[in-house]
Amino acid sequence: MCGVAGSGKTAYAQSLERQGHVRLSIDEEVWRRFGRYDVDYDESDYASFSQIAEEALCARLLELIADGRDVVLDLSFWRRASREQYKRLIESAGGRWRLVYLQAEPYVLRQRLAERAQRFDANAAFPITEEVLAGFLSGFEEPCGEGEEIVLARP
Repeated sequence: MCGVAGSGKTAYAQSLERQGHVRLSIDEEVWRRFGRYDVDYDESDYASFSQIAEEALCARLLELIADGRDVVLDLSFWRRASREQYKRLIESAGGRWRLVYLQAEPYVLRQRLAERAQRFDANAAFPITEEVLAGFLSGFEEPCGEGEEIVLARP
């Protein structure tokens, strides 16, 4: 999965999960291990906790590939280098990757993020302010020529 926060990655990944894929999510791993952002731990710990969660998910990913399971990585993959790193990891473990890019207009993202902010779950734990969203939009490296499959998010 690839896309900016609010593009629909988790909903898409959950649909694949219902079809038998194992879904791996950093947000849910951080929630499970450490609790709620800025409630159970200080916001300054988020980056290190995310790194710990990602390392655990990578190990689990390799186990699942070895077991012949279908896996969906519910991550943003906002940097091309990160996408390429995971592609190599998956291929070296004997798996085949697909890059599904959830593409959404900023107004759709804002609408979905406003709705998500009302929930109390792992996928809504990290607050996405307008400032954070602007940073995500400006820093996101849109996939192009990477073998991506584009799914357009609808309002």
